[in-house]
Amino acid sequence: MMGIEVKKQMNQLKKIPGILLAAAIALPAWLIGEAFPIIGSPVIGLLFGMVLACWKRPDGLTEGVAFTSKEILQYSIILLGFGMNLFQVVRVGKQTLVLMAFTLTAAFLTAFLAGRLLQITGNTAVLIGVGSAICGGSAIAATAPVIGAKDEEVAHAISTIFLFNVIAAFLFPVLGHAMGMSDQAFGLWAGTAVNDTSSVVAAGYTFSSDAGDLAVIVKLTRTLMIVPITLVLALYTSRGEGRAHNRMTHMARIFPWFVLGFVLACVIRTVTPLPESVALVLTKLGKYMIVMAMAAIGLNTNILELVKNGVRPILLGLFCWVVLAVTSLGVQALLF
Repeated sequence: MMGIEVKKQMNQLKKIPGILLAAAIALPAWLIGEAFPIIGSPVIGLLFGMVLACWKRPDGLTEGVAFTSKEILQYSIILLGFGMNLFQVVRVGKQTLVLMAFTLTAAFLTAFLAGRLLQITGNTAVLIGVGSAICGGSAIAATAPVIGAKDEEVAHAISTIFLFNVIAAFLFPVLGHAMGMSDQAFGLWAGTAVNDTSSVVAAGYTFSSDAGDLAVIVKLTRTLMIVPITLVLALYTSRGEGRAHNRMTHMARIFPWFVLGFVLACVIRTVTPLPESVALVLTKLGKYMIVMAMAAIGLNTNILELVKNGVRPILLGLFCWVVLAVTSLGVQALLF
């Protein structure tokens, strides 16, 4: 019995060098991302990892890199929950629920149909659809372990979402002013149609302070959609297991337990006297761990294959992005 425990501890220790490597790559990526938030630290970490993947790394790093890209990625999502105030989100969510129902449905249908049209295989279309519909990199990070996505598929999705994040941050405020949108209308538009939080912040506050405040709250509400979407995907993934017992076993194995941790963190943040400084540290740690995970994914990504197969995911991202933006504007015009 003692021998088994010692062996387990030794296996855990083997992961440390790979984890430290990912943490080291994440540090400069984090600092650059903080200086240039429109780009975002996760994308930079992914790119750094992909560059370093061109060199053959020692075998002793493999286990830790794999652990970081999968397990630490899940823990990071839990920590992000400490940045969510459910009362504030629910209040805004009641006002925007119909709008989000249309935009999420449009994004997912576009990802499914356009993905088939473009003959995108594997999980890339799902990841791009989830990233477009919900919250960019965080949604991709939460969904990837649920559907068993490969690191190359995650890299494709993150790269695609990043491209349209940058375009949206510059283009949306210009279009909003050109269309004579009010602060409320633009805040709703940016909050429901721009993918990543950093780009929502950039676009919203470029338009106006009031638009930025609303856009961020709407975006946080949208982020909570991670919970039902990952649960649905977990059920869908377990559908082909045959007998009921096998389906339940498979479901228990792939069930996104970390999403329950995310919800629990949200509840703790909302109903307990958790100091703001502690919540901020935990949220920052979660974001840093996402950068670590992206660096690890980059280390496992063949950059030549990524470039060779990169056109179709970008087209899919474009379709999702345009449909999402147009749907948000159309529903606002009809209902508000």
